[in-house]
Amino acid sequence: MVEVKSTKAAEAPKKLPAVPESILKRRLRRSTQKAQRLQVSIKAKAAHYKKRSEYFKRAEKYAKEYRVQERNEIRLKRQAKNKGNFYIPAEAKLAFVIRIRGVNQIAPKPRKILQLFRLKQINNGVFIKLNKATINMLRMIEPYVTWGYPNLKSVKELVYKRGFAKIDRQRIPITSNSLIQKKLGRAGIICTEDLIHEIFTVGKNFKYASNYLWPFKLNTPTGGWRKKTNHYVEGGDFGNREDRINELLRRMV
Repeated sequence: MVEVKSTKAAEAPKKLPAVPESILKRRLRRSTQKAQRLQVSIKAKAAHYKKRSEYFKRAEKYAKEYRVQERNEIRLKRQAKNKGNFYIPAEAKLAFVIRIRGVNQIAPKPRKILQLFRLKQINNGVFIKLNKATINMLRMIEPYVTWGYPNLKSVKELVYKRGFAKIDRQRIPITSNSLIQKKLGRAGIICTEDLIHEIFTVGKNFKYASNYLWPFKLNTPTGGWRKKTNHYVEGGDFGNREDRINELLRRMV
């Protein structure tokens, strides 16, 4: 009888140790946090893809707008030529101004205008909206700057290659569209293409878009300057170059 009891005791299953309640709570908390993180990441990915599609739609819309504008210019020129007339394009609304001379021998008034235009160093460049006031200011600082009318290609190259944002008085590289949206989202500018379009077309929010960009720091042009003390029409460098500013920017960007 004793032997039978001992075998029954040996065959009885061993009880597993109970898991402490603190460990069970920790496991539950981790599983709920993991599920929450997964939901957040899924929502973030969906929002990211939605934003990307919006960026592409806007870029396509602007590209179409630029093509239509270019074709209209060509059509109007051809019509004028066929009728024996001359086509005079609309006056430029946008200018790109580059400082080419230093601080020596500058009168107080031109010095102040250069500060207002944020042209504090040589080879600094900014976009300026052309109106009666800014044209008069450009005439006063003409010996110290060269300027002209940039085309779409020049605006894009400047923003994509040399564009830096001014955020909290710091020069920050534009590495993502979220930086633009965070600062200019209220003005309807959420991506780089919006920024380029606003500047090139001189839209109603041009002031905010231009001030958002840090003044462009350009290189000395390949081949150097010709003569900074002479006007451009006299074989020098300063003054209005009109469309020839685009050729200069190719050598400076």
